[in-house]
Amino acid sequence: MDMTRRQTTVRLPEYLLADLHAEARRRGMSMSRLIESFAMERMYRPTEETLAALEECRSGEGLEELPPDALESFENFKDYVQGL
Repeated sequence: MDMTRRQTTVRLPEYLLADLHAEARRRGMSMSRLIESFAMERMYRPTEETLAALEECRSGEGLEELPPDALESFENFKDYVQGL
């Protein structure tokens, strides 16, 4: 993902701009960083399916145990996964 930043201009209602300034000050962030973080959070929010999968991994329920020799090397692991 290219992280090059480019300056842009957006038009916002004055009340929203004031709230954004206040929130940026409260968090000790620049306006640019605050708006970027809000946009990133919204654009790349995990899906319900992803959240459920993460929870399943955290709980350990329903996970299959790998044979001890399956992880000897990355190549063995790739072969193991392809064979599933």
